[in-house]
Amino acid sequence: MGRETPATARELLAASFSGMVFGFLEDCDEFPENYGSSTEGCQENEAYLLDEEEEAGDQEKDMRFWDNQHQLLQATLCRTSSLETRIRSLTREVVKEIQQSGMECGCGKTMAGGCQSCLLREVSGRLCNAGHNSAICKSKWRSSPDIPSGEHAFLDVVDNSRLKKGEVRVIIELNFRAEFEMARAGDQYNNLVQKLPEVFVGKVERLQSLIKILCSAAKKCMKEKKMHMGPWRKQKYMQAKWLSPCKRTTLTPVLAVGDSSRLRPKPKESMLTVDLLEMMPNRHCMTAVQVV
Repeated sequence: MGRETPATARELLAASFSGMVFGFLEDCDEFPENYGSSTEGCQENEAYLLDEEEEAGDQEKDMRFWDNQHQLLQATLCRTSSLETRIRSLTREVVKEIQQSGMECGCGKTMAGGCQSCLLREVSGRLCNAGHNSAICKSKWRSSPDIPSGEHAFLDVVDNSRLKKGEVRVIIELNFRAEFEMARAGDQYNNLVQKLPEVFVGKVERLQSLIKILCSAAKKCMKEKKMHMGPWRKQKYMQAKWLSPCKRTTLTPVLAVGDSSRLRPKPKESMLTVDLLEMMPNRHCMTAVQVV
């Protein structure tokens, strides 16, 4: 009675095995196929989306930075005083006249094209003739852990006419834009530099603001291009050019305003004429009397 037949035993074994198989498959339904790879894919997608969001956020920050720099630069250049306007107008007239004349200075070079020292002397002399206390300034500074040593020459005008406000110093840089140009700069920085005037005439405070704007932009530009920023591009170095202690050399005004005789090249004498005059002075005098 308690003994099972072979057929019954086989049926029970098949049922038991079937239950094991389907039970295992039902348990597997709780974990989808390729569970591990799907999780990794989701994580990669999330990381990619985060990178895209960060990149978009960085681009937006960059655009805001450059827009802000352009606005600051424009506002700084537009602000001006009556003293700055007068000196700027006169300086531009003098520089334009020198450039159009194409005359050579005493050292034999073209004043507007190659001889910076003679150009500085000429412009400063004209400003003195116009009644301004102008001088050639030569700044010099020592090296420090942040910047190398250097020296620079420029012009200034010191105004003492307003006793209540005290002394006002106006800086004149005849090659201002070139001082901030960089060979490998990006478009945003180059566009900013192109807005600078070639000849800068402004108070010390205005110059300080421009240096801060341009040096901050140069630093941002080098960071975007993943390049090292040279120490001569730093704000401290640029400030040292115009704001370091300097030696002022004031020229004595000798010409009337608008007189360009100083620009004319010295006439060249013929050695043949000089020799003949020395050999025959009497004949020269006799000829002159006959002509008169």
